[in-house]
Amino acid sequence: MTEKTYKIIEQFRPKSIDIPINKCELEKVIETLVSLMFPICNCPDSHEVQSELLDAAEKLHSNISSLHNLEAADKKTEAFFQLLPSIQQRLYEDAACYLKFDPAAKTLEEVIITYPGFFALCVHRIAHELYLLGLPLISRLFSEYAHSKVGIDIHPAAKVGKNLFMDHGTGIVIGETAEIGNNVKIYQGVTLGALYVEKKLSDVKRHPTVEDNVVIYANATILGGSTVIGHDSTIGGGAWLTRSVIPYSLVTNTVDVKIRSGKDFSGPYDFVI
Repeated sequence: MTEKTYKIIEQFRPKSIDIPINKCELEKVIETLVSLMFPICNCPDSHEVQSELLDAAEKLHSNISSLHNLEAADKKTEAFFQLLPSIQQRLYEDAACYLKFDPAAKTLEEVIITYPGFFALCVHRIAHELYLLGLPLISRLFSEYAHSKVGIDIHPAAKVGKNLFMDHGTGIVIGETAEIGNNVKIYQGVTLGALYVEKKLSDVKRHPTVEDNVVIYANATILGGSTVIGHDSTIGGGAWLTRSVIPYSLVTNTVDVKIRSGKDFSGPYDFVI
């Protein structure tokens, strides 16, 4: 490198940002919570589980107390861990839904260990409860951790019903004010988003509502806070929706696909790219 490059580097100073939480600690917390709900290798004994949960609880409590006072941290930590068994039970039922509907899934263990959609749902159910406890920064950190791992972006404030099935999952985006009913199936690349983004809309419902038993196929885009997808509807792949549809609707994206034999086909002489 040149001498000037060295001098530029010597003059560089990082911008100091006052971050009240420990990102690395909290990522360990979410890893611990998911792994203890669904042990991958073998089931640890009760003393080991209690020890790891206590460590996760202390880390979570410490980070909450840096955002709130000690009394609030005590209450919020206690309230969250009271919810953990019901979160675990809900997720077991969610996993059974994956096994029921995906012909590629052979066992419950396969779903829990390998399915990115199920991992994202695990993290979301935890993050959502923390969001409801008034911990938006910690819950958002958890959701972005899942986003970085499996490429599924679910805002922790989004309301998700029972048995959400996200097949493949990569590229799914579910916005802050989205509401999803029970037994909904969503495929890769689906967006439940806002029509447009303005800061003044932060307290307004900007994302769609998807009612029970809806199927949304790959790369469909559904936008707008007043957009409601009626129950038992099917949204075809690549569809673009900015208005509501009634129950039992079938929405398709018309594409003119032409098929012909490639045998003895010669392209135009002036073909260029």
